[in-house]
Amino acid sequence: MSAAEDPTLYLAADGLMLPIEPGDPELRDEYEALIREDYARCHPGDTLEWLKHRARFSKEDQGLLYDWMAVAVRKARQMGAVP
Repeated sequence: MSAAEDPTLYLAADGLMLPIEPGDPELRDEYEALIREDYARCHPGDTLEWLKHRARFSKEDQGLLYDWMAVAVRKARQMGAVP
Protein backbone atom coordinates (compact mmCIF):
# COMPACT_ATOMS: atom_id res chain seq x y z
CA MET A 1 0.00 0.00 0.00
CA SER A 2 1.40 3.38 -0.94
CA ALA A 3 1.46 6.36 1.41
CA ALA A 4 -1.37 7.96 -0.58
CA GLU A 5 -3.59 4.91 0.03
CA ASP A 6 -2.75 4.59 3.75
CA PRO A 7 -5.93 5.44 5.72
CA THR A 8 -4.04 5.79 9.03
CA LEU A 9 -4.00 9.29 10.48
CA TYR A 10 -0.65 10.70 11.62
CA LEU A 11 0.43 13.41 14.03
CA ALA A 12 3.18 15.63 12.66
CA ALA A 13 5.47 16.56 15.56
CA ASP A 14 8.52 18.54 14.54
CA GLY A 15 8.64 16.76 11.20
CA LEU A 16 8.15 13.30 12.71
CA MET A 17 5.09 11.35 11.69
CA LEU A 18 3.57 9.51 14.65
CA PRO A 19 0.56 7.24 14.07
CA ILE A 20 -2.55 8.54 15.81
CA GLU A 21 -4.63 5.40 15.56
CA PRO A 22 -3.82 1.72 15.16
CA GLY A 23 -3.23 0.52 11.62
CA ASP A 24 -5.48 -2.51 12.10
CA PRO A 25 -9.02 -1.43 11.03
CA GLU A 26 -10.73 -3.87 13.43
CA LEU A 27 -8.69 -2.66 16.40
CA ARG A 28 -9.30 0.95 15.35
CA ASP A 29 -13.07 0.30 15.31
CA GLU A 30 -12.88 -1.26 18.79
CA TYR A 31 -10.93 1.69 20.17
CA GLU A 32 -13.29 4.21 18.61
CA ALA A 33 -16.28 2.37 20.09
CA LEU A 34 -14.72 2.77 23.55
CA ILE A 35 -14.47 6.56 23.28
CA ARG A 36 -17.27 7.59 20.89
CA GLU A 37 -19.89 8.32 23.59
CA ASP A 38 -17.39 10.00 25.92
CA TYR A 39 -16.17 12.23 23.10
CA ALA A 40 -19.74 13.21 22.18
CA ARG A 41 -20.51 14.00 25.81
CA CYS A 42 -17.38 16.15 26.21
CA HIS A 43 -17.83 17.90 22.83
CA PRO A 44 -21.57 18.52 22.30
CA GLY A 45 -22.47 19.00 18.66
CA ASP A 46 -19.29 17.29 17.46
CA THR A 47 -18.60 13.68 16.49
CA LEU A 48 -15.55 11.48 16.51
CA GLU A 49 -15.95 10.99 12.75
CA TRP A 50 -15.88 14.74 12.16
CA LEU A 51 -12.80 15.06 14.42
CA LYS A 52 -11.05 12.38 12.36
CA HIS A 53 -11.88 14.31 9.19
CA ARG A 54 -10.59 17.60 10.62
CA ALA A 55 -7.43 15.93 11.92
CA ARG A 56 -6.26 15.47 8.34
CA PHE A 57 -5.93 19.26 8.05
CA SER A 58 -5.49 20.66 11.57
CA LYS A 59 -2.61 20.12 13.98
CA GLU A 60 -4.87 21.01 16.90
CA ASP A 61 -7.36 18.33 15.89
CA GLN A 62 -4.51 15.86 15.31
CA GLY A 63 -3.42 16.42 18.89
CA LEU A 64 -6.97 16.09 20.20
CA LEU A 65 -7.49 12.83 18.31
CA TYR A 66 -4.12 11.54 19.51
CA ASP A 67 -5.16 12.24 23.12
CA TRP A 68 -8.55 10.55 22.68
CA MET A 69 -6.97 7.47 21.12
CA ALA A 70 -4.61 7.31 24.13
CA VAL A 71 -7.73 7.30 26.32
CA ALA A 72 -9.10 4.43 24.22
CA VAL A 73 -5.89 2.42 24.70
CA ARG A 74 -6.03 3.06 28.44
CA LYS A 75 -9.68 1.93 28.57
CA ALA A 76 -8.87 -1.19 26.55
CA ARG A 77 -6.03 -2.06 28.94
CA GLN A 78 -8.29 -1.58 31.96
CA MET A 79 -10.80 -3.96 30.37
CA GLY A 80 -8.02 -6.47 29.71
CA ALA A 81 -8.45 -6.25 25.92
CA VAL A 82 -4.86 -5.05 25.33
CA PRO A 83 -1.75 -6.37 27.07
